[in-house]
Amino acid sequence: MQLEHALLEVVLSHSNEGIHMVDTSGITKYYNAAAATMDGLEPSEVLGKHVLEVFPSLDKGTSTLLQVARTGKPIVNQQQVYTNVKGVEISTVNTTLPIFGPAGNLLGAVEVARDISGIRKLAEQVIDLRRRLHSEDPAAKGEQGAVYHFSDIIGESASLREVLARGALAAHNDSPVMVIGETGTGKELLVQSIHNESLRRLRPFIAQNCAALPEGLLDAILFGSVKGSFTGAQDRPGLFELANGGTLFLDELNAMPYQLQAKLLRVLETGELRRLGDVRTRKVDVRIIAAMSADPRQALRPDLFYRLNVVVLMLPPLRERKTDIPLLCRHFISRFNSRLATRVRGVTPEAAKMLAAWHWPGNIRELSNCIESCLNFRSQGMIGPEDLPEHFHQPRGGQKLRPELEKLERDMIFRAMRMTDNNASKAANILGIPRQTLQRKLQRHKWHEICNREG
Repeated sequence: MQLEHALLEVVLSHSNEGIHMVDTSGITKYYNAAAATMDGLEPSEVLGKHVLEVFPSLDKGTSTLLQVARTGKPIVNQQQVYTNVKGVEISTVNTTLPIFGPAGNLLGAVEVARDISGIRKLAEQVIDLRRRLHSEDPAAKGEQGAVYHFSDIIGESASLREVLARGALAAHNDSPVMVIGETGTGKELLVQSIHNESLRRLRPFIAQNCAALPEGLLDAILFGSVKGSFTGAQDRPGLFELANGGTLFLDELNAMPYQLQAKLLRVLETGELRRLGDVRTRKVDVRIIAAMSADPRQALRPDLFYRLNVVVLMLPPLRERKTDIPLLCRHFISRFNSRLATRVRGVTPEAAKMLAAWHWPGNIRELSNCIESCLNFRSQGMIGPEDLPEHFHQPRGGQKLRPELEKLERDMIFRAMRMTDNNASKAANILGIPRQTLQRKLQRHKWHEICNREG
C-alpha cells in the first residue's frame, strides 16, 4: 500500500496538468507543482487552506471544486476564469471529479486543469479585432480572410482539374462542402477559392482550426458566450455570428469533440444557435466549409457526416499528380527569387528526376520548403542534385522503415489505452502528447473499430 501511495505521488507530482484536491469542507489536501505554476503560487500558499481564501474571485457557486465536493456530481471540460490572491487572472479548462470512500461516502473532489490563459486572451483579441474590422469597413469583409482564387492554384493534372471544376460549380450554391486531403495538399487554397467565387464573396470569411483550441474554449469561440456562462465570461459573439452572411471554414473538423459536433449539427439544420449559457436563440446565415485529412466516416458523428456529405472534394496528393511538379517548381522559384533576391532560372534534368522520384509525404508544402531551401544556398543558375536537401540523397530503402514506425506507434498507443481502461486523457498523459493529437491517431489507427470487434 505504501508503494502504491508513493507511485501515485510520483505520477501526480510529475503530471503536466494541474491537480488540485480538496475535502468536503473545501480545504486543499493535495496541490501539485503544475497547478502551482499555473496559478502563480507556491504549494505552501495553498495546502491546508480553503479554496476561497486562495482564490477570492470565486464563490461556492462558481468554484467547480466546491460544487463537486458538495454535490458529488462530476463536471467535465468546464472553462473557468478566476483571480488568485495576488490579483493574477488565470483561465483554465477543468475536469472535476468526486472522491468517494470505500463505503460510498463523499470525501471531496479532485480537479485536473489545463492553463489556457494565453490562448484564451489571444483568441478573444482576434475575435474582437474581427468584429471591429467588420463593423468599421464593410467593403473589406470579403477579402479579410480569403485571398486566394482558383487561378492561384497551380497544376494541370486531370485529377486536380476535375476537383477544381467541381469546386467552381459548388461555389455558386450554399450547400455545405467537405474538402478532404492530406496535409500540405492545399485544402485552404481551395476553400478560399470557393468563397471568392461564391455570392458570399463580399461577406466575411472566417477560418478556425478545430484542433488548435481545447474543447471548453472552442465552444465559446464558435458559438459565443454570455456573462455568467462560466466564471469570468463576458458577452461576446462567436465565430458563427461574425461570419453571418458569409463562410465559416472549420479546418481539421475531425478534431472537434462529439459534443460540439452535435451543436454544429443543430446550427446546420436550424440556422439558429445559442451562445454558451444563453437562453436566447439567434438566427445565423452561414455557409459551412469543412476540411480534414482523416476519413470523415470514421472522424465524424454519423448524423453530422450525412449532413455535411453533400459536396465532397478530395484533393489528390502530390505523388498522384507528379506531372504538376515542374509547374510548381517554376512557381516556387519565381516566388522565392522575389523574396530572397536570387536569380535562379530553373531545375537541371538530373535534379528534376530526383524530385519526380520522391514520394512527397508533405505534399506541396514540402515541395515549397524544398525549393526555398535550395535558394538559400544557390543565388543564381540552376538547381542541381547537390542543392537538394540531404534526404533526397539517402537510399530509397530507408522508406521501408515507415510501416514499422507506424506499427510501433500503434502498439504504444493501444497499450496505453488498455492500461488506462480506454481513458484518452490518461493515455495521452502517459504518452506525453496532447489529448487531441491522441484522438487523431486513434482515428487513424481505427482503435474504436478494433474495440468494437473485440467486444
